[in-house]
Amino acid sequence: MALPTDSHRSEASGASSVALTVRQAVTDGLLGEDRPLAGFVDVQGVRDSVAGLREAFARVPDVLHTFAAKACALVPVLRLLADAGTGCEVASAGELRLALDAGFDPAHIVLDSPAKTRREIREALALGVALNADSLDELDRIDALRPEGCASVLGVRVNPQVGGGSIGAMSTATATSKFGVALRDAGARARLVEAFARRPWLTRLHAHVGSQGCPLPLIAEGLAAVHRLAEEIDAHVGHRRVTSLDLGGGLPVNFADDTVTPTYAQYVAALTAAEPALLDGRYQVVTEFGRSLVAKNGFTAALVEYVKDAGGRRVAVTHAGGQVATRTVLMPDAWPLRVSAFGPDGTPKRTPVVRQDVAGPLCFAGDVVAHDRPLPELAEGDLVVLHDTGGYYFSAHWSYNSLPRPAVYGYLLDGERVAFATVRSAQTVREISEESGLARADALLTGFAGRCGS
Repeated sequence: MALPTDSHRSEASGASSVALTVRQAVTDGLLGEDRPLAGFVDVQGVRDSVAGLREAFARVPDVLHTFAAKACALVPVLRLLADAGTGCEVASAGELRLALDAGFDPAHIVLDSPAKTRREIREALALGVALNADSLDELDRIDALRPEGCASVLGVRVNPQVGGGSIGAMSTATATSKFGVALRDAGARARLVEAFARRPWLTRLHAHVGSQGCPLPLIAEGLAAVHRLAEEIDAHVGHRRVTSLDLGGGLPVNFADDTVTPTYAQYVAALTAAEPALLDGRYQVVTEFGRSLVAKNGFTAALVEYVKDAGGRRVAVTHAGGQVATRTVLMPDAWPLRVSAFGPDGTPKRTPVVRQDVAGPLCFAGDVVAHDRPLPELAEGDLVVLHDTGGYYFSAHWSYNSLPRPAVYGYLLDGERVAFATVRSAQTVREISEESGLARADALLTGFAGRCGS
C-alpha cells in the first residue's frame, strides 16, 4: 500500500501484505496448476496513492488530477480511480471509450495523442472532453471541426526541448521528439504566440517532459519553460488568454525496493523551486500521473512449470514472461523488477539461495524477466512474484505465441484476512481463436468468390 503521508513502506510490511495475498490466492484457487498466472491490484493502496497526490498539491488553489489510462486500462480500475476523485487522461478512441464506460465526467477527461483523426477530434468536441492539440496543423483541424458553443477546454502541447533522461524511449522533451510543438525551433515560439492570439477559445498549454528515468530537475525545467510561454502569450494578447497549464505526469517509480521515491511532495517542491509562480493559483493546473499512482499497488504471480540447468546456470521456466512484462524482457536494464519466491502453498520459500534466471514461456531466447538473480532455490510447482507491476503490466499484454491475457484480481486486506474481486477473467483459448478471425476462417478460400472473375 502506498501511504499518503509517508514516503516509505517498510520492506517487512510490504512483503507481509504480498505474502498474505499470495497465500490466500492459492487457498481460494486463484493461483495453481490450472491458473498459472494472475495480476493483483491493491485497492486500498490505489486510494492511498490518490490521497497522497492530493495532499502534495493541497496548497494549489485549482487543480485537476487525471489518471493516465494507458497505465492500467481496465474499466474496474478506472472506475476505482474515478470514485477516488480523479479525472482521466486518454490517448486514443479506445481509451476514451474505457474512460466513459468507467464513469468519468467528460469534463474531467483530457484527450492527448499525436495522431488524432478528424473523427476522434469531432467526438471529443461533441462530448466536451478537453483536448490538447499536438501540432499547429491539428489546430487547423480543430478550427474546421469545432462546433458553436463547444464546451471543451482546448490547448496545445509544446515540447520545451530541455533534453532527455536515462531512458531515451521515456524522454519526450528531446530536440527531435515526435510530441508537441518544438518550442526552441526557429520561429516556433512566435507561431505559438500568434496561434493563441488568433483563437480566443485556445486557453491551455500542455507539456510532458518524460517519465521513468527523467530526474525531477529536468521535468521542472521543462514545465517552468511552459509557464514562461504562458506569461508571454498573455502579455502579447493583452489580457488573460492562457487559463490552465497541463503539466503532464511522469513521476518516476523506484523499482529497487518498497521505498516510494521520489514522492509527490518532492515533485511539487521541485516545480516550486524552478518557478515559484507555477503553482500559485494564477493558472488552473492539470496533472496526468499514471505509473506512479498504481505501480507499487500491484504485483504479478506466476507458476514455476519447470526448472533446468544450462551452462552452469539454473533456469526457472515460469508463466510470466514478455507477454505481461514486455518492457522488462526487452529492456532489462531500464525496467528491472524485484522477484520473490513462494512455495506451492503460497508461503515464502526458505530454501538456500541460488543464482538463477527467471524465464517466461515465450519462444525466443530473450524471454527472461530476471537474469542471474539470487533467490531461494525454485522447484516445479513453486510461485514467483514480480513486484511493482500495477502500472502497464496488467493491460499492455503482448500477444506473442497467442498466450491468453491473465486474470486480474483486486484485493482488500483486513488484518490477516484478504478478500478478492475479479477485475478481468483469464482469457480462454477459444476467445483467442475468436479474436484471431475464427468467424472468418474460410475468408481466404471462399471470400473472393465473384470478385476476381471466378
